[in-house]
Amino acid sequence: MTEPLLLSTTRLSTYLAGRLLTAATAFFFERDDRLYAVTSRHVLHDEPSAHFPDRVELVLHVDTENLRRTEVLSLPLYHEGKAVWHQGVDSFGEVDVAVLEIDRTVISPDTVIRPFRPEHLQRSYDGVDVGERLLVVGFPLGFYDTVHHLPVVRHAIIASSFGVRFQGEGYFLTDGRMHRGSSGAPVVMRRRDVPGDPMPWRLLGVHSGRMDMDTRDAAQDETLGLNCAWYADMLMTLTHEDTGAGAAQ
Repeated sequence: MTEPLLLSTTRLSTYLAGRLLTAATAFFFERDDRLYAVTSRHVLHDEPSAHFPDRVELVLHVDTENLRRTEVLSLPLYHEGKAVWHQGVDSFGEVDVAVLEIDRTVISPDTVIRPFRPEHLQRSYDGVDVGERLLVVGFPLGFYDTVHHLPVVRHAIIASSFGVRFQGEGYFLTDGRMHRGSSGAPVVMRRRDVPGDPMPWRLLGVHSGRMDMDTRDAAQDETLGLNCAWYADMLMTLTHEDTGAGAAQ
């Protein structure tokens, strides 16, 4: 049986006018019977790199017995000039997390996904210590099991005080070997409070990218090997029916 965690996450490809732009990671979040794809905001809209896709594709499994069988779901990012996805904003500014609702009527009833739900979110900052072991599920450099269309998992640890917004922003740091293509990956910790749970994970964050120093001497100093993970509780705001968070236009 396939580990449910691997079916929580999918490859995401961005397109502009039919041209493939980038590959990244997305995961599924379900709330009140509504289904969302979650990824990093910069995957969908990034002004510094002039990255403005108009469509994304997700790869979905459609057979629990044969993981070779997949379908590609194409989702527009705009309707009549307005973004159909929502990005996070907090008191400090923009949050690098975005959600895109998936209309269940356009996906096969045989679709095999294992979404995270509100009960998987880490609601308390207690019990999550510096050095805690984490898993990050994604598609680093676009690498994955090309036969069964499954992501790979990387180890990381919490590298800053969980619950303290690092440098005032809505993320914490992880220490792990990460690569491009992992943007939007779920950052999880194993749950210890619900024995027998088929999805025994706490969703702590959404991997965004590597953290580096402007003052680092590229010739003498290696990269820090640290990464930003935005707190996943932002998903409760982004999936609220009356949310007004939207994309920068």
